[in-house]
Amino acid sequence: MIGSVLDTVLDRTVVAGYTNVGYRIRSRGWSASDLPRMEGKVVLVSGASSGLGLAAAEGFGRLGATVWLLVRSRERGEEARVRITERSGNDDVHVGVCDLSELQSVPQFAARFRDEAPRLDVLVNNAGVMTEQRAVSADGIELTFATNVVGPFLLTNLLIPLLRESAPARVINVSSGGMYTQRLRVDDLQTERGEFDGPKVYARSKRAAVILSELWGEQLAGSGVVVHSMHPGWADTPGVRSSLPRFYKLTRPLLRTPAQGADTIVWLGAADEPLRSSGRFWHDRRARPTHVLPGTRETRQERERLLAECVRLSGLHDAPDPSGSTSTPRAEA
Repeated sequence: MIGSVLDTVLDRTVVAGYTNVGYRIRSRGWSASDLPRMEGKVVLVSGASSGLGLAAAEGFGRLGATVWLLVRSRERGEEARVRITERSGNDDVHVGVCDLSELQSVPQFAARFRDEAPRLDVLVNNAGVMTEQRAVSADGIELTFATNVVGPFLLTNLLIPLLRESAPARVINVSSGGMYTQRLRVDDLQTERGEFDGPKVYARSKRAAVILSELWGEQLAGSGVVVHSMHPGWADTPGVRSSLPRFYKLTRPLLRTPAQGADTIVWLGAADEPLRSSGRFWHDRRARPTHVLPGTRETRQERERLLAECVRLSGLHDAPDPSGSTSTPRAEA
């Protein structure tokens, strides 16, 4: 692995660190043999029909894990399942259907998953959306916040009891380097005031995901469940191509492949090192700061307000008990 000074320089220069150039430099010496096999482990990846989620699911499949693909479309999920099976040689791949923006479907899926899966070793919250204009979910929640924050918040809380039973276990929240540019706007989490800027709203939702990871890390300390967040750098995914066409056109030669962007997801889910800490933010297999620009830090009160609003909007009645209770939290159906 490269030295810490060069690594930090790459990280701060962004263009070098987030592109395939940074990945190629940092990954010298990495190999598939660095990661332990995962036979007997169960991994659930949301947004797994394409892009980073598909690449991460394939990576876990290559390590021998039982992989669950959480998707909105059964048809696309089956296509992804066949691809992963063919490329990884692992046929222990399953499809679960759930739209994380529709809160009624989240507890329904969680209940089915708990019935069908014997354990859960790794939960990857990867599904996300970026919209050009403000839209609302079926529950009346701004769509980006519903999909990227509230839905994953509810799903994670509903599955924490199973994660605790399977400990040591891990939750991995996929963020974005764009979150560095944004501060949490706890007074307007659903962007109801002012102009709607899709990339900025997306970045704020990814900032919220990092904050929730830190809060879960505190809450679950000593439980055997660790929670981390990460950002993949600039990767060539369908989401980038459709949501940021100008950015895609300008940076296409420098974009990472989905597998390069997903490498740290798989590493966080399989390697030993991530089990030794919790609530950290990672990029290219190294922990990173969560703030690099002035004015982006939130207060403890703002973090607590975010948590309270996620509880309220998700309909979650019982947060997991850090004392060790494995009772299943309840959510409005």
